[in-house]
Amino acid sequence: MTESDARRLLVPVADSETVRNTVAYAVEQAQATAGEGRPVELHFVVVASTRSVDPDAPAELGAATELLDRVDVWVQEDLGTEPPDLLTITENVLGSDRYLFSPGDYADALLEYATEHGIDRIVLDPEYRPGGAAPMLRPLEVELSRGEFEIERAPVERRTRPTALARAASLPKYLTLFGASYVFYLLLSAYKPLDFLTGAITATIVTALLAPVTFSRQPSVTRLPVQLARLLVYIPYLLWEIAIANLQIAYVVLHPSLPIDPKVVQLRAAVWGDAAVTTLANSITLTPGTLTVSVTDRAFDIHSLTGSAREDLFDGALERAVRFVFYGREAAAIASPRERGDDGPADGPPAEEVAGDD
Repeated sequence: MTESDARRLLVPVADSETVRNTVAYAVEQAQATAGEGRPVELHFVVVASTRSVDPDAPAELGAATELLDRVDVWVQEDLGTEPPDLLTITENVLGSDRYLFSPGDYADALLEYATEHGIDRIVLDPEYRPGGAAPMLRPLEVELSRGEFEIERAPVERRTRPTALARAASLPKYLTLFGASYVFYLLLSAYKPLDFLTGAITATIVTALLAPVTFSRQPSVTRLPVQLARLLVYIPYLLWEIAIANLQIAYVVLHPSLPIDPKVVQLRAAVWGDAAVTTLANSITLTPGTLTVSVTDRAFDIHSLTGSAREDLFDGALERAVRFVFYGREAAAIASPRERGDDGPADGPPAEEVAGDD
């Protein structure tokens, strides 16, 4: 098998509602090709709209890198524990050396990359619309047709914006919330026959009222049971961390010199999605010595009471455990916040200025 026999797919990604499904489709296509005994290269690229020398470049290039981190987690999740030997994954950020305005500019950057790397197929997210969609501008797909490449729109469903009634009627949301409410009710009950009936009634009322606002996305029927099983493993681990932190704080409180060093720091955690972010934020708060003050996207502003609490936080044990719950074992191997450099003072006054006596 020669290098010329390799199949090379290019997948431009952006933060859209269908990007997750597009990544899954591209991985599925690559796995099928590798399963036929043919080498396949899968290239995921983010095209930045700002040059690296522009004042706002760090923020946009940072967002591009974060998106590729998410793509990496999704790819590992879709490939499983035994990825094909013939499959190669490449991730890149394009466009930081030029100004990009119209779909034609973005197409130029993609076509140059495709030519340089011998791409023979471009898979487009149906919601991928860089450079705007004004009527006077030719669509990206038309601009890409200038190259000698096969172009395909990923056959994934676009998320619509249903009414509150339609969202409430979503079966996966209804069943997930009903099951969680019912189990929680039974955990607090005496397991008498009447409790099973009142629990069902209570869970039905909770589901009818909260189903429209509980989930920002559809729960995955296939992934949810696996995540719940991992959560059962995570709970004892969290309880152990809480117990250890309690002993550490008890030592600090009982020490004659009261060796505290309170500061507010910022942690940019490698977790995405409402459930994962909420789980990590609450886990940090439940662990004595640290308190999640606010969360914006992936930025966690955290009040820490001692230096050792901050050390543990940036070592990333809790973050890795939460990634394991929601993304799988492979995702837990991502570098810690300290290794990524995703820690530091919170926005506003420096850490030294926000420090104070509690």
